[in-house]
Amino acid sequence: MSVRNSARRLAAFLTAAGLTLALLMPAGPAFADAGFRQWVAGFRATAVSGGVSGAVYDRAMRGIEPDPVVLEKARTQPEFTAPAWDYFDNRVHDQSVTNGQAMARKWKPWLDRIEARFGVDRHILLAIWSMESNYGEILKRDDIMRNVIRSLATLAYGDPKRSKYARTQLIAALKILQTGDIDESHLMGSWAGAMGQTQFIPTSYQHYAVDMDGNGRRDIWNSIPDALATA
Repeated sequence: MSVRNSARRLAAFLTAAGLTLALLMPAGPAFADAGFRQWVAGFRATAVSGGVSGAVYDRAMRGIEPDPVVLEKARTQPEFTAPAWDYFDNRVHDQSVTNGQAMARKWKPWLDRIEARFGVDRHILLAIWSMESNYGEILKRDDIMRNVIRSLATLAYGDPKRSKYARTQLIAALKILQTGDIDESHLMGSWAGAMGQTQFIPTSYQHYAVDMDGNGRRDIWNSIPDALATA
């Protein structure tokens, strides 16, 4: 066998072996998107200069990967792709009204207090709650709820149209973790980072969140009084 043929066979073997190894490698962060990992490392200084502690940033970003579902949702928002009548018919119907009446009775003592304190009609708050999360039912769906830090980091890195918005909201979300109102595993929201029973983006949460039930945390995810008072 000639030296040239031996070299060709060796090269072919190494190529095949490399391809096999690549297919067998786990799709972890190092292999998934090196550019994203570089972005995460580079954004740390921006977050710290914005008031986020390095420890909070490192803990929240550890092992994070881009979320492809978020980018797909960004391209196909139902508010802009579905006819307006379909959008509202899916949200305003006899069942939602019946559920709202039941919630009005169940949460009457808290609605009395919220209405007295803020002067906002309870029916407006119930309508917002219904439209935004179907009285919290959406928050139970793992196919819809996503990690807010991951979603916003994905948009900041991978969606040029929303990158400025996402960077601002990501810093605000990290500050929410820093306050201790919620932890990383429960900081869940929509693909665009809207959070809780009444779907507040992180900067709006910072401005308006209320600890209505007095437990020391502004928990718009699990406390209905906090969520409705915030709204």
